[in-house]
Amino acid sequence: MAPTQPQRLTRVGERVKGAARPNLIERRMTKFLRSPPSVRLAASVIVTATTVVVVGGGALIRVLDPHEYSSIWVGMWWSLQTVTTVGYGDVTPHKTIGRLVGAFVMLEGIAFLAITTAAITSTFVARAEREQGRADEEGVNAAVARLEARFDQLDDRLEQLDSKMSELANRP
Repeated sequence: MAPTQPQRLTRVGERVKGAARPNLIERRMTKFLRSPPSVRLAASVIVTATTVVVVGGGALIRVLDPHEYSSIWVGMWWSLQTVTTVGYGDVTPHKTIGRLVGAFVMLEGIAFLAITTAAITSTFVARAEREQGRADEEGVNAAVARLEARFDQLDDRLEQLDSKMSELANRP
C-alpha cells in the first residue's frame, strides 16, 4: 500500500531533522558564492584571508624553520613582508618546506593585490555604467519629447485639414 501524503511528509521531515546543518563558515561561503558580493564584503573576505595567511604562515614558518625564525613574531614579520610582496630579505627560509610556505604566501599576496585592483576597478566601471545609463536615459527622454512635439504639430495640421475638408463638403 502506498504511503499517504502526511506519511511521506513525516518521512521527509525526519530526514531533514537528521541532516547535518552547515556551520557558520559554510553558510557564509554559500551566501558569498550565490549572490554577487558587494565591494565591502569582497574586501572583508580578502582582508580576512590575508590576515589568516600572515598569521598562519608566520606560525608555520616558525615551526618548520625554528633556527632561522627565532620567534613567532619574526615569522609573522617575514610572512607580512612576503604577502605584501615587499620582501626586505632580512629573513629568508633556508629549508625546502619553508620555501614552499613562502611560495604559498607569495601567491596569496599576488592574489590579494590582483583582487584588490579588480574590486577598485569594478567600482569605477559600475559608476561609469550608471552615469552612462543616466545620460542615455536623458537622450532618450529628449528624443521622445521631440517626437511628441512633432506628433502634436501633425495632429494640429490634420485637424486644420479636416475642418477645411468639412467646409468644402458643406458648400453648395
